[in-house]
Amino acid sequence: MEGISIKLPIALGNALAAEARRRNVTQSAIVRESLERSLLARPRSNEQPTCADLVRDLAGSVKSGRRDLATNKSLLEAAVRTDSKRESKRRR
Repeated sequence: MEGISIKLPIALGNALAAEARRRNVTQSAIVRESLERSLLARPRSNEQPTCADLVRDLAGSVKSGRRDLATNKSLLEAAVRTDSKRESKRRR
């Protein structure tokens, strides 16, 4: 692993130390984890975020009452037909 040195505001340093003690891990482990989450988990900066990226935290948060939405072929076909009709109306 490559090492770096950073300077933190006192409040942030104290919060980091407290979290490390609480979780019984090193401060370095928490910093690595935070950097991985913020830098590696997001889409590349030169690409526009996808719709899935924008609603990732909302997906699955609302119950439809249907358990077979992902596997029911007739529902999928109906959704595709509806979407294609919407597309043709937009092109006019």
